[in-house]
Amino acid sequence: MSNGVIARRFFEEVFSKGKLELVDELFASDYVGHPSGYEEATRGQEGVKDYVRGLRTGVSDLTVTVEDQVDDGDKIVTRWSAKGTHDGELMTIPATQRVATVTGITIQRLHDRRIVEGWTNWDLMGMLQQLGVAPEQGQG
Repeated sequence: MSNGVIARRFFEEVFSKGKLELVDELFASDYVGHPSGYEEATRGQEGVKDYVRGLRTGVSDLTVTVEDQVDDGDKIVTRWSAKGTHDGELMTIPATQRVATVTGITIQRLHDRRIVEGWTNWDLMGMLQQLGVAPEQGQG
């Protein structure tokens, strides 16, 4: 299985379908993730599960679509979009029942067919605006 396929499975199966049991197969036990919008790094397989569980608790119908992917050997760059209904608490924000669509880019480094490190940047402000908890651009 190529590194690109491993990265794609994370987005399509773990995030979109909630298959947390695949985390142990796809991620190294000492994984370190650097997600934007969070102060602390995600650490280890349990950290990945907690991160995904938290997002899926707030957006139970979360669907992540891989839009583009670049394979550079041990690093995979994935441009993705995500859509879902904010129907539970998300990052301490009570459910708004609004649908939001966000985009992001994730760079993952793999070793021995496992994801060992990741960096994600995504449009957090755009999501907060769609949920109605942050002012629209140009509003004070």
